[in-house]
Amino acid sequence: MSIESLNQQHIDVLKEIGNIGAGNAATALAGMLGKKIDMDVPKVKILDIQEVAEVLGGEENIVAGIYFNVHGDIQGNIMFLLDLDSSKLLTNMLMGKSSENGELDEMDRSALREVGNILSGAYIASLVSLTNFNIHHSVPSLAVDMAGAVMSVPAIQFSHISDKVLFIETELKEGKDLVEARFFLIPDEPSFEKILNSLGVY
Repeated sequence: MSIESLNQQHIDVLKEIGNIGAGNAATALAGMLGKKIDMDVPKVKILDIQEVAEVLGGEENIVAGIYFNVHGDIQGNIMFLLDLDSSKLLTNMLMGKSSENGELDEMDRSALREVGNILSGAYIASLVSLTNFNIHHSVPSLAVDMAGAVMSVPAIQFSHISDKVLFIETELKEGKDLVEARFFLIPDEPSFEKILNSLGVY
């Protein structure tokens, strides 16, 4: 099965995984911050990998991309992406700062890697709980650059696997503060079949 051949039932199942994962992520973030975090219902779509930069505000928009390799019973890759404003807001929330400077210093970058690690782990935990698969992810890599440049690496590296990505967008809120978190799953095609088989919809 290819990603583009997924029907609405398949996408509904993947959306439910996204819902559970986003809930886990909100809980994990609330635990890190010691604050209540509200979450909007995630949006789940299948996108061409070339479309991702536009979703992020255009190819020249500066974003923070946190990248993981996924291995075990399924294979693939995850990118956790934030625009610069959400990145700075999240690190300010995490470290109790109120910096208006849009630049990310080394402490901010370290905090983003840790947040990405925890939030991506929350999504993987949702997959594990639903499928009973053995799944792990690698140590995170962080890139802060224009969206086109950040996405060019997986586009080139995984063009032989797929030109489609599973897009999950979640809004996390703490009071009036809003963080737009975007996850992109770049799987190999057998992994989609395994996931759907385990959930009885393939």
